[in-house]
Amino acid sequence: MRIRAPLTVLACALALAACKPQPGQPADAGATNADAKPAAAAPAQPAAEAKPTGADDNLNAVLWMQRSIEYRASAETIYRAAADKLDAALKQPNWDALVPEERGNSAKGLKPAVVMDVDETVLDNSPYQARLVRDGKEYDEVTWDAWVAEKKAKPIPGVVEFAKAAQAKGVTILYLSNRAVHLKDATLANLRSAGLPVADDEVFLGLGTVVDGCEQNGSEKNCRRLLAGKKYRVLMQFGDQIGDFVQVVANTPEGRDALLEQYHDWFGERWWMLPNPSYGSWEAMTFNNDYSQSRDARREAKRKALDVAP
Repeated sequence: MRIRAPLTVLACALALAACKPQPGQPADAGATNADAKPAAAAPAQPAAEAKPTGADDNLNAVLWMQRSIEYRASAETIYRAAADKLDAALKQPNWDALVPEERGNSAKGLKPAVVMDVDETVLDNSPYQARLVRDGKEYDEVTWDAWVAEKKAKPIPGVVEFAKAAQAKGVTILYLSNRAVHLKDATLANLRSAGLPVADDEVFLGLGTVVDGCEQNGSEKNCRRLLAGKKYRVLMQFGDQIGDFVQVVANTPEGRDALLEQYHDWFGERWWMLPNPSYGSWEAMTFNNDYSQSRDARREAKRKALDVAP
């Protein structure tokens, strides 16, 4: 789920001096005069040092998502477990993954669907984050839109197999994303190229989707979930942020803890959370959701949020 500030990864600057011609080579290296004295060897030049890079909070997070088998195993475990629950969800007519407040009509007799967030749930945007780490930058809409337009995001491990298994059982995949609606065509093209089922253009519910009678608060998804529920019985929801499943009224430690306690039993049954250590509302919570602060100020707030077991 893309909300405000993201993540990033791998930045290395390697010294290239060793590839350059060595200084001090005699000008007459090709001369055949036997009396010519060999040129004195030039003193050895120290290799150019790589410029140190500043610390980046996302380096380890993005590196883990790109290079560790542990991340791949985690994602595949989640999607395989969800696939095993599909038949049970289909057989129970009262099974619904929408909270009662977001179910504006009866789900009885509606076609089955699963609601999936896109970023870091279905599509892997870690190369974008890696570029930010490399360049010492932070998320912004211009670079993000350019990345989406490239349509290079790969599928999260396990998601294609799950989505195809659901499709084979007559389940529609809905992509409820905080990618803006103007990114719809590029997103659908990327989903298709990644091997994910796209029933039609209407399965993409991006940020900015108008829902009659429901006022959207920022990037909250409650209105779009309500819209999905009008047409479908939602068997499962998938995301990488708590806001992918239920409206977050207060993005504070207390507010988030209360949501987890209230819907604890839904996880691993109706709700399926993917790991994303790179960015999210969990990070914003630690600095009071105030992205106007400097990176240093936000980092200091995050350090203060650490539990060091005093």
